[in-house]
Amino acid sequence: MNLFTQVKTLIYKDVLLEWRSKYAINSILLYVVSTVFVCYQSFKSVDTSVWNTLFWIILLFAAINAMSRSFLQETGNRQMYYYNLVSPLAIILAKIIYNSFIMILMTGIAFVVYNLIFRTPIGNLPVYLLSILLGSISFATVFTMVAGISAKAGNNSTIMAILSFPVIIPLLIVLIKLSKSAALGGLIAENWGDIAVLLAINVVTIAVSLLLFPYLWRD
Repeated sequence: MNLFTQVKTLIYKDVLLEWRSKYAINSILLYVVSTVFVCYQSFKSVDTSVWNTLFWIILLFAAINAMSRSFLQETGNRQMYYYNLVSPLAIILAKIIYNSFIMILMTGIAFVVYNLIFRTPIGNLPVYLLSILLGSISFATVFTMVAGISAKAGNNSTIMAILSFPVIIPLLIVLIKLSKSAALGGLIAENWGDIAVLLAINVVTIAVSLLLFPYLWRD
């Protein structure tokens, strides 16, 4: 099989396994909805800046919960089985694409629920949705790469937190800045710098994953 066919097959496998168990989706949705409800009960109403920051905090922990299990099944004998069948590049690409879809779906649902409960007006909705899209993909790429590294340490969550911290903090700062500007009515022309930074983070993270993961998988 060529690389495209391998990636497509692995994505289909992950979708099929998730559809059978629905563990990850249900647990993440429960977390998101319950956290939004708790925030609403605690604050009732907040200004735009606080509303925006709370939204990204909720998404951050939801992303950690979702992505930390990325390589839970690719261990032991199953890892050896995959090693003999598919390329490590196909595995990491499939994980990044699948996790990006999961994050976009989860973020979209979280945004709808969050906005319905708090009813905070957004000045420039298209730019805010763009920040959500870029943020979802960024979370997926960063945490997928880190999950692949921590999988070699027995899926140690502490290692995942330590490794992701230097990358995720600058990412959050840029995301909060971009989405806050959009929420206050900022135009896309005013935020090209932040958008470029987010795109650069995604490109660099994917490139590092493609370079590093084959060596991790071989070990």
